[in-house]
Amino acid sequence: MSARPDADLVQAAQAGDVASFEALYVRYVPVVHSILLGRLAAVDADDVTQNVFIIAYRRLTTLREPAAFAGWITRIARNAAEDHRRRAEETVELDTDYAARATQADAAEAARALATIRALPEAYRETLMMRLVEGLSGPEIAERTGLTHGSVRVNLHRGMQ
Repeated sequence: MSARPDADLVQAAQAGDVASFEALYVRYVPVVHSILLGRLAAVDADDVTQNVFIIAYRRLTTLREPAAFAGWITRIARNAAEDHRRRAEETVELDTDYAARATQADAAEAARALATIRALPEAYRETLMMRLVEGLSGPEIAERTGLTHGSVRVNLHRGMQ
């Protein structure tokens, strides 16, 4: 991950530096995917994640405060999830890769766990998804969400309870 601050990367990307936007993508794709996975089926979360970054790339010049990128991209993700849910028909998610290697009991347990996480308040849900699904550490979650380390610890602890 680039050690450059978000604000520097955003300013460079706004000036046309594609590599800087790619660095922002690498830094924030786990966060965006976690937010979406907490709201959408896995197959939809993957597609909507890509759409979020397309939207962000197209609208990047409208971001007035480059240091606010984290909040801006997470708001785009939350809005995209709601837009997708409003447009989507009720579907049943089939994960053929998982089904090939898992037992029916494993699949049922995973579905129950995901449903339980999705039922949590947003702060706990997103933090747990970032930790358990994307594998981000507490400090990484704090850095990418703007939460304090203490808030991340509390959200993870309460979410796990």
